[in-house]
Amino acid sequence: MKPELSIVISVYNEEQNLVPLLKAIKTTIPVSKELIFVNDGSIDNSFELLKNLKIKEETSDTRIKLVNFSKNFGHEAAMSAGLNNSTGKYVICMDADMQHPTSVAYKMYQKALKTNKEIILAKRKFRKDAGISKRFTTWLFYKFINIISPFNFEPNVSDFFLISEKVKDVIIQQFTERKLFLRGVIQNMGFEKDYVEYEAIERFAGKSNYSLTKLFILSIEAMVSYSKLPLYLSIYLGLGFGLLALIVAIYSIIMKFIGNTPPGYTTIVVLVSFMSSILFLVLGIMGIYIGYIFEEQKKRPVYIIKEIIE
Repeated sequence: MKPELSIVISVYNEEQNLVPLLKAIKTTIPVSKELIFVNDGSIDNSFELLKNLKIKEETSDTRIKLVNFSKNFGHEAAMSAGLNNSTGKYVICMDADMQHPTSVAYKMYQKALKTNKEIILAKRKFRKDAGISKRFTTWLFYKFINIISPFNFEPNVSDFFLISEKVKDVIIQQFTERKLFLRGVIQNMGFEKDYVEYEAIERFAGKSNYSLTKLFILSIEAMVSYSKLPLYLSIYLGLGFGLLALIVAIYSIIMKFIGNTPPGYTTIVVLVSFMSSILFLVLGIMGIYIGYIFEEQKKRPVYIIKEIIE
């Protein structure tokens, strides 16, 4: 029988959080459900613990499915694998660190039933473990992506969401790119959506695996996936510096004819150095896009599943 709810949980070195997470899910989500734990190449004891929990904690209304990757492929790949292996009428994606409260997950499910909306997004009001730098970089990320992209990205909405089976099927069948920015896809599919606000609590145990470097990489992936503005920016920069070069040329010619030829060494060095840096920036931007095209053309798997335990 098809479960009412599938809960996809990405796991990477979360052995200390799995037992309390499973207990919280069973306590706060009283519907028939399947829990899909995607082990994203953990190097701790997470997968062995998950196998033990499946034996001891699986019940008729709480089925546990384990998807074990051959190595670490990343959070987006883990969520994609979870969606591909889900069978519920609704699917919730959440993290294993317990910063996504299970009670909020159940509220999303209730709201989906009440409003008949296809997508319910969890919108974070406050994050207790985030310092000023973390809040600033997060704000900057959403501000930047909304400026350069024609799509709208709701601030403080992360990979904690509920989607209907219909939305899940559309994602699986039609969004086939390797670099899938899933939270962006969910927010801009056009299906009716609603929000549930929540406060993100501190991690139950362990350290966050999401560094500023990973946030920067995510920003680049989002930029390439949802905007062509950087490519157009290359044209604008070229036109701008072409105009500047024309102005400098006219100025030099005028100075030559009036007999006041400037030495020009400093001006030339500054202009050449600055324009060279812009040129390399433009080439770098183009290189990123070409690299993504190359990755797509190779059609290598987004993830490799070592084993599935149902």
